[in-house]
Amino acid sequence: MARDYYRILGVDSKASDQEIKRAYRKLARELHPDVNPDEAAQEKFRDVSDAYEVLSDPEKRRVVDMGGDPLDSSPGGFGGAGGFGAGGFTGGLGDVFEAFFGGGMGGGGRGPRGRVRPGNDALIRMELDLEECATGVSRELTVDTAILCDKCHGSGTEGDSKPSMCPTCHGAGEVQSVQRSFLGQVMTSRPCPTCSGAGEVIENPCTKCSGDGRVRSRRSLTVKIPAGVGDGMRVRLAGQGEVGPGGGPAGDLYVEVTESEHEFLVREGSTLHVTARVPMFDAALGGSIDVPTVIDGELTVEIPPGTQSGDTKVLRGHGMPQVNAQTRGNLVVHFDVVVPARLDKKQTEKLREFKALFPGEQPQVARRGTADQGGGLFSRLRDTFAGR
Repeated sequence: MARDYYRILGVDSKASDQEIKRAYRKLARELHPDVNPDEAAQEKFRDVSDAYEVLSDPEKRRVVDMGGDPLDSSPGGFGGAGGFGAGGFTGGLGDVFEAFFGGGMGGGGRGPRGRVRPGNDALIRMELDLEECATGVSRELTVDTAILCDKCHGSGTEGDSKPSMCPTCHGAGEVQSVQRSFLGQVMTSRPCPTCSGAGEVIENPCTKCSGDGRVRSRRSLTVKIPAGVGDGMRVRLAGQGEVGPGGGPAGDLYVEVTESEHEFLVREGSTLHVTARVPMFDAALGGSIDVPTVIDGELTVEIPPGTQSGDTKVLRGHGMPQVNAQTRGNLVVHFDVVVPARLDKKQTEKLREFKALFPGEQPQVARRGTADQGGGLFSRLRDTFAGR
């Protein structure tokens, strides 16, 4: 039975190439062996990789949409029990399409792929607080990855022995066969089962890496996180990922930043927001309040007389720095006027005396747009982010 590659990636059958790529990247970050060593996760990662390989290839995806499985090389791989009816179709439809669209027809095969291949990229997540994101940090990381085998230095062979030509494919890396299909007789090419397409075999493999040319190891390295990074941003360390099979060039290591929440400050790009809770007496008479920043310590902010809830004050250049730039964003102070919830008898009498001084001030229904109906700062920002 053909695998449901769309279901594996969690996308619709009409998904665009970009949607398929985004779905794969999201799952790969969660399931990559360097991030999730669980065996079940590694098995799922292989399925996800197969699904992306198929759905990112227009011809293979076409096979899937016709009900076949381009990775199924078993007889009857398109529909089981003889494929299209009982007409003697003995090969998987993937083989047929590979012959016509993959360059395997008429003996013009792809040739040996060799044993030396590039290594995979790796991903590590690093949690930083807002101050660390603002100033940048240097951190030492410990990673478990594949490194060059120090015994055979990537050759995969023991001592001075050398790989020899594969006796099955004679160095071609693939074997060809003629199959009957609904299109007639078709010449197809497949990776050689003996050498897995390398074109050569190692008869005397290295005892340390078993012929792979690389071994698993734990190593430490220092990563420098620049000032201004934010949640989800990545720092690329070129050549610090896995060494490839046969001692191939190493992939890259990506360090993804996870930004923890600040006790007082809310970040929106390079702009920071803070709520200043002001007693109604200070709001009426004016005053000052100390507010935190991420780089400049506490700053004293003047509260203008007559301040209302929802009023703001912008402190330019006191926000977050921008990555690889000399500029900084702003810090926006949101004033929230606080009315006492409980008054004793004396306080109540004094406020009534004060109220009597303003006989024209009476409660009234505000017209739309004249009152702040958005709630506090945090709820407004949450609604803004949720709508993106």
